[in-house]
Parts: sequence; C-alpha cells; structure tokens
Amino acid sequence: MLDQLPVEIVERIVAKIPDTDLIVASKVDSVWWQEVRQEAYKRWKNYATTIGNIYWKIQAIGKQFEKRDID
Repeated sequence: MLDQLPVEIVERIVAKIPDTDLIVASKVDSVWWQEVRQEAYKRWKNYATTIGNIYWKIQAIGKQFEKRDID
C-alpha cells in the first residue's frame, strides 16, 4: 500500500519521519528513496547552517575576549 501513494502524500509523510527512521523509509521503493534522500539533504543543510552560525558566534565571542572588550 505504501508504494502506491501519490508523491505529494509521500513528501508529507517523509517530512514527519524522525532522522533515525529515514533509512528504513527509504527501502519502501524508489519514489520513497528519492523523497527520503531529498528530505535528508534538506535536514543536513539546516543542521550545517545552524552549526555554522553557532561556530561564528563562538568565534566572535572569542575575539572579544582576546581584546578584553567583554563587559
């Protein structure tokens, strides 16, 4: 039954699957594999962006600390 769902519904379902279960969902069929792959890339990009932003904030705080500009 899962292999006969329209792509739009598969997209919605895959978007709600936790990260740890994405691999299992990708094994349903090729449409699911494609959707899971796209969703995993979106999540990875969001995580990488978040981590990058945190890194730059930490770097800025470190530079202020080196200059002793922290109040």
